[in-house]
Amino acid sequence: MLGIFSGAIVSLPEELVAAGNRTPSPKTTGSVLVNKFVEKNPSAVSVQVGDYVQLAYSHHKESPLRPRSFGAKDEIFCLFQGSLDNLGSLKQQYGLAKNANEVLLVIEAYKTLRDRAPYPANHVVSHLSGDFAFVVFDKSTSTLFVASDQEGKVPLYWGITADGYVAFADDVELLKGACGKSLASFPQGCFYSTALGGLRSFENPKNKITAIPAKEEEIWGATFKVEGAAVLAHGE
Repeated sequence: MLGIFSGAIVSLPEELVAAGNRTPSPKTTGSVLVNKFVEKNPSAVSVQVGDYVQLAYSHHKESPLRPRSFGAKDEIFCLFQGSLDNLGSLKQQYGLAKNANEVLLVIEAYKTLRDRAPYPANHVVSHLSGDFAFVVFDKSTSTLFVASDQEGKVPLYWGITADGYVAFADDVELLKGACGKSLASFPQGCFYSTALGGLRSFENPKNKITAIPAKEEEIWGATFKVEGAAVLAHGE
């Protein structure tokens, strides 16, 4: 899956900008990145949302245990990969139909967070049990919300393209070509929200997240760490 967002939606993460400046490397534009995704993944679906956002996904080579899905409702768009162990009980909690899937559940959970302030975001995400990574874009408010499960079992990476788009994807090789060293593994147990001030840990909401410069030979430019947590947010 792939989501790219212009600077009109997302402020460039300073840690990723710094990582790219430390080790300048070739990059491509967001449009080239989307085209490469479509070329690489048969039967890929690409959706332009307004002037500043593009989302894409494909079932090509997906894991049967961690399928990819896409959905939209009430101008809220969601890319989801993985599965929720407690989907049944969450559907009851949010009043959803029995045939509702993870995408519709995440959209409904996001709407609860948006409309019932000050409902804590860490409560919404921490109630999700399973292997997952998702990207939600709310067109009505131009808000982005991204999250990865507590153990990072579904890979998710983010980076900055040559023309200043922030990109999220489950394919690190795809992002490497577009983002150079302005690239990192999205930290597990964390969420990123443009409405709530950027990157936060939902496991340890009071703990600060810092970016550690990566070694020259590593594929990315930085590794994010939740202070006080035992595990670094890095890739396999």
